[in-house]
Amino acid sequence: MFAKKVLTGFLFAAVSTAFLPSAAHAQRVAGFATADDAFLALRDAARRNDAAKAAEIAASLGNYPIPSYVDYYRIRARIKDASASEVLGFIDQYRGSAIADRLRNDWLLELGKRGDWATFDAQYPMFVLNDDTQLKCYALISKALKGGDVADEARALLAVPKDYGDACVSLIAVLLETRQFDEDDLWTQVRLAAGTGSSDFVRRLVPLTGIDDGSLMTAMDKPGLILAKGPGFRRVKHEVFIVALGRAARNDPQQAASVLASSDGQRLNNKQQQLGWAAIALQSARKLQPEAAEYWRRAGKAPLSIEAHEWKVRSALRAGDWKLVRDGIEMMPHHLRNDATWTYWLGRALREEGRRARAETLFQSIASQPGFYGQLALEELGQRTTIPPRPAPVTAAELAPMEANAGFRRAFRFFELGLRFEGYREWNWELRGMNERQLLAAAEFARRNDVLDRMVNTSDRTIVEVDYDQRFPTPHRDVMQAATQRLQLEMAWVYGLIRQESRFVRDARSHVGASGLMQLMPATARYVAKKIGYADFRPAQVNEVQTNVLLGTSYLSMVLGDLEGSQTMATAAYNAGPGRPRAWRSTLAAPVEGAIFAESIPFTETRDYVKKVLSNATYYAAMFENRPQSLKARLGTVGPAAFVPSALP
Repeated sequence: MFAKKVLTGFLFAAVSTAFLPSAAHAQRVAGFATADDAFLALRDAARRNDAAKAAEIAASLGNYPIPSYVDYYRIRARIKDASASEVLGFIDQYRGSAIADRLRNDWLLELGKRGDWATFDAQYPMFVLNDDTQLKCYALISKALKGGDVADEARALLAVPKDYGDACVSLIAVLLETRQFDEDDLWTQVRLAAGTGSSDFVRRLVPLTGIDDGSLMTAMDKPGLILAKGPGFRRVKHEVFIVALGRAARNDPQQAASVLASSDGQRLNNKQQQLGWAAIALQSARKLQPEAAEYWRRAGKAPLSIEAHEWKVRSALRAGDWKLVRDGIEMMPHHLRNDATWTYWLGRALREEGRRARAETLFQSIASQPGFYGQLALEELGQRTTIPPRPAPVTAAELAPMEANAGFRRAFRFFELGLRFEGYREWNWELRGMNERQLLAAAEFARRNDVLDRMVNTSDRTIVEVDYDQRFPTPHRDVMQAATQRLQLEMAWVYGLIRQESRFVRDARSHVGASGLMQLMPATARYVAKKIGYADFRPAQVNEVQTNVLLGTSYLSMVLGDLEGSQTMATAAYNAGPGRPRAWRSTLAAPVEGAIFAESIPFTETRDYVKKVLSNATYYAAMFENRPQSLKARLGTVGPAAFVPSALP
């Protein structure tokens, strides 16, 4: 998330006058200083479902330069009561636009809630983006109610409880009622939700389990009480006991394991014991405990969630157990096993077993993919990261349609208003169906208007015609060189970090308050300013390029020195704080490759961040030095060390 004023004013000075909206947005509207203020208030009213207020504001915005969104917010505020003719009239008026598809999405959700399956079934195939999990659940409900067999589709879809919403809970209920789901399916969903800590979702499943004594929620909130009572003799009690084991393992996996290994645990059948060990193993793996690998072995062939499959392999990697790595990946669902991450590690496991030909085939299958595991696979084949020749420059004829694109014009307008989500939606909608030359032209258009995050994200979509100057820009080069040379930091690494932190949006602001190119937290900025003797520092300066880079690089240098010069550790520390990488390292029994350390970082955001930053840095180094670069060398190795809390914030 970004704060409301994300792009600096000069950005729009660079946009061609043909691309600017009417001056109507600057005109005063009754009750508001400007039409823009009224538009933002309209958006807020729609989000509150305040239909009266939305209608009042919309009526005053007749000349606003984005009429489709004025009309959208007016209808969206009362979508529950809007007639089919009104919704379809809007969709027809703005046919082919992103906002028309958005309103169809909103309407379909209402149709699903009402159970208006005839209208839903007619409209759903026309929903272009088809990216709403709840709508997919409604679509399966409709098909199931008509007698269709949807059990396998539902099992594949119902994998991430946080995406479910009411529709997916209803889908589970319908499938149980129609006997397409059985008790195993129901308890699989309960365990999945419990494993991710989704107490609210578990609560909504309680009526389907038939449990009326509160024991399932007790297992979630006070698992020790359930474990003290033992598993009982009925299946439902056994299932509640397994949930309690997993919840107890959040705090103390060893204690939960002791309970499962006791006489109480032996009252579970073999399959239930394996489920219990899998629940404990997941929590132990998240804590980076060496015992996790053994718990996974005891789990045998217990069905696992996507997350559990991944953590099983991460535990094996940290333990250096290549057989368990191979077994774990081969047990993954097909779509997960084919991800570049697990393709790479399966290749490594096979090579350890001496199956080099098969391993090389796997490496070759992903070596052309950009990014962390494509680069590592390339190195397994004896090559290193290089920068290919640039494609032919974008011509004026190729650029002209981008300059005239109405969706791009709306995107820039939204960026000016600080509405990044809406801007991204409009921009990405227009990219659909573009060929590679068109994508390069759109990226070039973004570059010329200094919207570098859209340039990078758009250029990243090409496969054959790849322009690394677009993908890895180097703005503010003089400022960067001065800052990195003073601190003897590698400029490629700093650019790689900025590319991931802010995509070069100068006054980007995260949902937690981090600001600027290097996304500095206020407390960190103050700490570093004091540490380096920046006596006149004011918090408002944090978005100034020179100040942000000065403080950000100074902090990065401190972190790097604090962590013995390891870019892998320091990158993790920049994202998660210096103390956490030390704690993660302290759980290692022996040194591991930097890639293994990165892959087994327990925070999803930090794990993804470290891999992307160091991949970026390797590309930047290849550009700057004009020679092949090794990501493996950059990652280095990470060895165990005593945990010492860091004084850095």
